[in-house]
Amino acid sequence: MARRKKSDRDKEVDAALDELLKGHRPEDIFGEDGLAQQMTKRLVERMLEGEMTDHLGYEKSSVEGRDGGNSRNGKTRKKVQTEKGEFEIVVPRDRDASFDPKVVPKHRRRLPGFDDKVIALYARGLTTREIQSSLQEIYGADVSPSLISAVTDSVLEDVKAWQSRPLDAVYPIVYLDAIHVKMRSSGHVQSTAVYVALAINLEGNKELLGLWVGENEGAKFWLSVLTELQNRGVQDILIAAVDGLKGFPEAIETVFPRTEIQLCVVHMIRNSLRFVPWKERKKIAAGLRTIYTAATLEAAEQALDAFEEAWGSEYPMVVRSWRANWANLSTFFDYPPEIRKVIYTTNAIESINAQLRKVVKKKGAFPTEDSVRKVMYLAMTRAAQRWSRPIKDWAKALNHMAVVFEGRVPL
Repeated sequence: MARRKKSDRDKEVDAALDELLKGHRPEDIFGEDGLAQQMTKRLVERMLEGEMTDHLGYEKSSVEGRDGGNSRNGKTRKKVQTEKGEFEIVVPRDRDASFDPKVVPKHRRRLPGFDDKVIALYARGLTTREIQSSLQEIYGADVSPSLISAVTDSVLEDVKAWQSRPLDAVYPIVYLDAIHVKMRSSGHVQSTAVYVALAINLEGNKELLGLWVGENEGAKFWLSVLTELQNRGVQDILIAAVDGLKGFPEAIETVFPRTEIQLCVVHMIRNSLRFVPWKERKKIAAGLRTIYTAATLEAAEQALDAFEEAWGSEYPMVVRSWRANWANLSTFFDYPPEIRKVIYTTNAIESINAQLRKVVKKKGAFPTEDSVRKVMYLAMTRAAQRWSRPIKDWAKALNHMAVVFEGRVPL
């Protein structure tokens, strides 16, 4: 690829930088009170002076300001936090105290960009102490834990708006799952469920619908989650992919009676292998695979019969579980092979949950539900930034759904 020729302006900037940096060592530029910090300080102060000029309507020391009412009235000193560390700036004042600067607003002690750095570190799962240490080490900024909490608390407004936003009327597929975190309550640490709803929308794109914090995972709580989705505009869900929680299908049917339930095959296999000794698990997993990878429903039922004949006497609980849940396990056989895996496994949401677990791993016990919401929201939105394209073969899948769910897929 051809290189862009430097413009005259580029050459002027390079020459100015060469002159500015001449004879300076790296620590003279980037160290505490170094050239980079001083330039930021001077730039901020010049911007403040420019704002004051605009506020008053005349330049500093101009005759227009004499006996003209409001005027400059000295300066105050103020310490601010930036990405390059803490430094002191001078802020101009006016006589009637009506000047309200934009670059460093009144009562604000952090420059734009600083909050983003704190929130980015928090989103990666760093604890308050680790964030404090990182800011000190990288930027030389001495930040208190209370300031970090105040910065990250600003995220709660975003969480509230995101959690209450209107949703689409129809979602072809919705995955519902929960992960568990430790939370401190009344001096005790207890397990708390965080419920997550992930959808595939009509365009074939993944869309996080919300997160909810509850005492433990249960069908009753899921009922309240589904009711909230309905209140936010969801009128129909074609397929709900869920784990094997008892009462879950009934909870979905109460709110969305026409929704087809698909139990997650991956969850089902995990639960089945709990009844199998370690040395036999590969054989049993291979046997179960012949069931859910069968070409047709009839072939799958024959594979289940064959599995029962081979292993039923030795592992009756495995067979009994698959038989009892077969109606909701076999839903995906109504769809083309290209999209079956999208339906029969909650891998999409499991991927999200894996990233959430990675973030919460360092946190230990959360002090409040709001602290859980902050971390989860930031981690989920960060993960969602990687979703850039629709699911493979989605157009074919949607066409098939339009036939199966006649009249329920908007044209």
